[in-house]
Amino acid sequence: MVEQVDGKLIDVKNRISMKNTRDFKLVTIKYLKYSLLLVFGLFLGWLFFHPSKGDKTSNAISGEAIQSTTWTCAMHPQIKSPEPGKCPICGMDLVPLEKGASSETDPEAVQLSIEAVKLADVSTTVVSRQHPVKEIRLYGKVQTDERLLQSQVVHVSGRIEKLGVNFTGETVRKGQVLGKIYSPELVTAQQELLEAARTKLTQPSIYKAAREKLLQWKLTDNQISEIEESGIVQNTTDIISNCNGIVVARRVSSGDYVSQGTIIFDVADLSRVWILLDAYESDLAFLKKGEKVTFTIQSLPGREFSGSIVFIDPVIDATTRVAKVRVEAENGSGTLKPEMFVTGIVSSSLNEYRNNVTIPRSAVLWTGKRSIVYVKLPGTGEPVFRLREIEIGPMLGEEYIVISGISEGEEIVTRGTFSVDAAAQLEGKPSMLNIVNDGTGKTVHATFHVSGKCEMCKERIEKAASSINGVKNGVWDIDTKEFSMDFNPEITDISTVQKAIARVGHDTELFRADDETYNKLPECCLYR
Repeated sequence: MVEQVDGKLIDVKNRISMKNTRDFKLVTIKYLKYSLLLVFGLFLGWLFFHPSKGDKTSNAISGEAIQSTTWTCAMHPQIKSPEPGKCPICGMDLVPLEKGASSETDPEAVQLSIEAVKLADVSTTVVSRQHPVKEIRLYGKVQTDERLLQSQVVHVSGRIEKLGVNFTGETVRKGQVLGKIYSPELVTAQQELLEAARTKLTQPSIYKAAREKLLQWKLTDNQISEIEESGIVQNTTDIISNCNGIVVARRVSSGDYVSQGTIIFDVADLSRVWILLDAYESDLAFLKKGEKVTFTIQSLPGREFSGSIVFIDPVIDATTRVAKVRVEAENGSGTLKPEMFVTGIVSSSLNEYRNNVTIPRSAVLWTGKRSIVYVKLPGTGEPVFRLREIEIGPMLGEEYIVISGISEGEEIVTRGTFSVDAAAQLEGKPSMLNIVNDGTGKTVHATFHVSGKCEMCKERIEKAASSINGVKNGVWDIDTKEFSMDFNPEITDISTVQKAIARVGHDTELFRADDETYNKLPECCLYR
C-alpha cells in the first residue's frame, strides 16, 4: 500500500516499522538512566554508612560489656544477677552494679568522685593522740546531812500547854524555848527539891538526889536554880532546844498528851549538805573517792558549785540499778535546799589509755558487736575509702578511745560516713550490710515504744535491754520514745526485752511497769 505525503509516494508498512523502532530506543535509554541513578545511590550509601573494622571491634566490646553487667538491688546489695529483673526480696527493679576505678588499686575499696564527695558533704579527719579524759554526767538531789539531823523529844510525860515553834521551816537556836509542858511528875519533883533545899545543910545527900532527878529530866541548871530561888512550884516547864537548825517536821500540837521520849520536832542543820548522785554500774569504774565534782542546780542557772566524793555506796539498788555517790558541800548561805535537782560532772583522767588514739563518735558505724570506720587510702587521685573494723574503748563525750585497728596519722571519714557506706553497698564492696558473718547467728531488727522523759531514762532503758543475752545493741530516742534494737531471735525475743525494760520502771507496748517500781524513780523520770 502506497500513500502520497508531500508529493512523495511512501510505503505505509515501512513507515510504521520505523516508528516502532524509534520508540523502543527512547524507552531503553530512559530505563538505563534510572538504573544508573539507582546504582550510584547504592554506592553512596555504602560509602557513607558502611562500618569500619574499628567500629566492628567497638560494637563487639560494647556487646560483651552489656553481657557482663551485674545487676543488683539498691535496698539489698547482697542480691546479684547477670540479667535485669526484679529483686526477689522487695520486688524493686534491679540496677546495674557500678564498677569503681578503685578496683585497680584495691578491689575492696570504694572510690568517689570529687563532685560526689562535695555533694554528700563527706569530710575526713587525721587521727591523733590526745590526753584521755572521760566526762561522766550524774544526776541526783540535795539531801540533808544525816549526821546533822536531830530529834527534839520530851523527857517527861505530860500535856503540851504551848508551842513556841508552830510551823516547819522555822529556824531554831540552841537554848531556845520550843514550848511549855505540864507534868504532874515534874510538879512533885519540884516540891521534893524545895523540901530538900531546906535541909541541904543537914542532909545534903537528899538535896543532891532531888536535884539530880531534875537534871535527868533535862532541866537546865538555870531552871533548877530559879525554882530554888523563887521557892514556888512551877506548873509548867520549858522545853529547851539542844541544837541549831531548821525545823523540818512538827509532830505535836498544843494540848497533846505526850509520853516520855516522844519526838515533837525534827531539826536539821543545813550549814553543810549532801549531794546524792545516781551512778550506773558502767560509771562506777571511773569514780573514786576524793575526786572533784562540779555540779549545777536547775533552779539556779549560771551558778556552779563543787565538792569532793566522800562515799560510794557499795551496794547496787536492785530496782533502779544505781549506786549512790555522796558529795559533801558547804552551805553556810543556805542556797542549797534539800530535794533540789542536781546535775554533776566528774572529769576522770584515764591514764591507762594515754597511749591510745581517739576518734570522733560520728566516724563509727555499728553492726551488732562490730565497730567499723572508713579509712581514706593515701596516694590516690580521687578519694578512695576502705572499710576497716576497729575495737573501741570508753566513750569520752563526743569521742571514742580506740584500742586497736587505727594508727596515728591515718585519715578517716568523720562526716558523711553513711553516704560512703551506701556507695560501697551499691558497688558490692564490704559495708555494714555486706560483712562476713561473725558466727554469732542471724540478726533481726525491731522497734517499739517505751515511755520515759530524760537522759536518766535513756541510760536505764538501754542498760536494761543490753543485759538480756542475745541483744546486740539498742538505742532509745528521747524525742520519739522509740527503742530500736538488733537481736538474735534464736536466743531471745521482743517480749523478753520489753519485760526487762518494764521491770526497771518503764512502760512498753506489751508490759506496764508496776507502781512500786515506778514510784521509786527520780522525779525527773516520772512520765505518767
